[in-house]
Amino acid sequence: MTHEKAQQNTNEFHVLVADDEPLMLASLSRLLSATGYRVQTARNGTEAVRSLETSPFDLVLLDLMMPGLSGHEVMDHMQEKRIDTCIIVVSGDASIESAISALRRGAYDYLRKPYEPDEILKRVQNALASRRLEVENSDMAKRLRRSEHWYRYLVNNSLDIIYTLDTEGRFTFLNQAAESILGGTKKDLLGKHYSVIVHDEDVLGVARIFNERRTGQRATRGVELRLKHTDNSRLHGLKQFVPVELNAMGMYDRNGDDQRFIGTYGVARNISDRKRVEKAIAFQAYHDLLTGLPNRSLFQDRLTQAIHQAKRDHTQLAVMFIDLDKFKFVNDSLGHVAGDKLLAALATRLRSCLREVDTLARMGGDEFVLLLPHISEAADATFIAEKILLALQQKFVIGDHELFASVSMGIALYPSDADTSEYLIQRADVAMYHAKNQGRNNYQLFNDTMDAQASGRLALVRDLRNALERDEFEVYYHPQVDASHGRIIGLEALIRWNHPIHGLLSPNSFIHLAEETGIICQIGEWVLRTVCRHAHGWREAGLPALRIAVNISPQQVQKSHFVNKFLGLLEEYQISPTLICIEITEGTIMKDVENTIPKLNKLRDEGVEIALDDFGTGYSSLSYLSKLPIHTLKVDQSFIRGMPSHAGHLSIVSAITTMAKGLQLRLVVEGVETQEELDSLVSIGCNEYQGFLFTRPLPSEKATQLLRDNHAEQHSEILKC
Repeated sequence: MTHEKAQQNTNEFHVLVADDEPLMLASLSRLLSATGYRVQTARNGTEAVRSLETSPFDLVLLDLMMPGLSGHEVMDHMQEKRIDTCIIVVSGDASIESAISALRRGAYDYLRKPYEPDEILKRVQNALASRRLEVENSDMAKRLRRSEHWYRYLVNNSLDIIYTLDTEGRFTFLNQAAESILGGTKKDLLGKHYSVIVHDEDVLGVARIFNERRTGQRATRGVELRLKHTDNSRLHGLKQFVPVELNAMGMYDRNGDDQRFIGTYGVARNISDRKRVEKAIAFQAYHDLLTGLPNRSLFQDRLTQAIHQAKRDHTQLAVMFIDLDKFKFVNDSLGHVAGDKLLAALATRLRSCLREVDTLARMGGDEFVLLLPHISEAADATFIAEKILLALQQKFVIGDHELFASVSMGIALYPSDADTSEYLIQRADVAMYHAKNQGRNNYQLFNDTMDAQASGRLALVRDLRNALERDEFEVYYHPQVDASHGRIIGLEALIRWNHPIHGLLSPNSFIHLAEETGIICQIGEWVLRTVCRHAHGWREAGLPALRIAVNISPQQVQKSHFVNKFLGLLEEYQISPTLICIEITEGTIMKDVENTIPKLNKLRDEGVEIALDDFGTGYSSLSYLSKLPIHTLKVDQSFIRGMPSHAGHLSIVSAITTMAKGLQLRLVVEGVETQEELDSLVSIGCNEYQGFLFTRPLPSEKATQLLRDNHAEQHSEILKC
């Protein structure tokens, strides 16, 4: 070792020299300082004690014979105060008793005066080397104790079960988590075979992995099994099973190349939360969250399995498609929250009508589908349908509202109606629509006639989507007439469809399909544009300006841009808003009063006339009638048929006429076909009508000619007067 290296090492040590002889103290201090030690001196025992209490020292060179406190008393004080420092006694006392007394008090070495410098340096080096080794061993022991402490802390506070087994599979160690996860106490399990906590169905399969002997990559990792959860006192009294994920490996005592298996070390992680999440995700994937019923995917799977079983057993099954009648009215009037509650309550009511083997699923919206396996005949399915209709006669209480719900149901049978899941659902759906057409609140069994009708309906929908592009629509006009003079005072625009196969179709044949498929808004815009174009042409031809009524669908009114688009078209064709009348039904207004009335107010303020169509067939709310921004009432033609012989109809129309005059509203009566009907209307004060008595609806060319003729006739009558 070089002198610089030795100097550097000695500088690490702090040495206290205590001696009452000044020359000896100075000599020893210079010798140690020259060697590189950091030296502090004390002239007596009292100073030595003071220095030891205020500063740490690696070594004390201590004289025994000092005034005040002797060297022995200094060492006694160090033991009392537990001052851990290496001591070399340097004394002139040559007696063996002094040396023994010093060594008993913990002195590392005893050196008699006088001494040789080399001798004392050697003794100092040996003492400090021993001190260094002692300190290092102490530090290592502390680290080991600390490491063991932290290991035990981590093991005992781990959320996972940590265990060891002996070679026979008996527990030799379990951490605290075993008690919280499995119940009972560790004491109950120690010495027991691991099989006492393993699910009976898993014991045989996990015998090897739980008592694992392998190590490294071949050891057990991530194996799932179930452990028994015990009560708090005994291993029996089982309450449930805990799913865990197991990692285990063998433990070996190695002696050179020899190794001996001494047991198994394992970690079992509680995965109950993960399993619950997985179960919830799986449930959501195959169930409807609102009702808790199977969804379309799960129903399809069960239906496929039921068909396979029915085919194997030569039995029948039925699929029932169920649709809640007029559900949109509930959503529109009470809100979607109430609608959801009704659907959930309906699902519960439907389930109460079923067998355990039946499957009820929600397809979406207000549509449900029902699987009825193991039936003998169609009557078994209709029995369930009758049971459902009977159950729905009881009211539903949704919040503060009492509601009555009805359903339309269609039934298809396997194998007579269809032999695949797709066609069974499709044909049950077709039968359900047939039930709706029969007045709702009933069920229908599928037959081939329905299939033909459904196919025709699908074809009509397809053709309807192409009708605008192919310019197959046409606007007809039905005159509104002054009953007293026979003068045309207005027109109603009516759409017709020139179908390439079925010929001329009235709105009753396709408007409902247009509304269902969402095409109605495009058709409505086309009608309005066409009416504006015709009105512009009649004005250019010098014909008198007449008010034209245009029917507007609820879907058009609900569009946010409806008002601006409507007024924009009038401006484009330079048509005065006073010449266009919007005809809407009571249902259109009442479905969304808050959004519809502000739009109608804006149109009214622009001069657009608003007529309430089919009055008397809808809500007929007189309290609303006085608040609505309308100018005209159109009495539905159903009240005109049979007049004047039908006194009840005449009384109703008379009352409506009186009410209209009181509210200062125009009144137009629809459906007048005979002179007797017209005379009866005139007798009760009805001044405007439209109907086949005057003329049928006419295409635009014939309507133009009729307007010319009527204008000329009225002009001639004026001249005669």
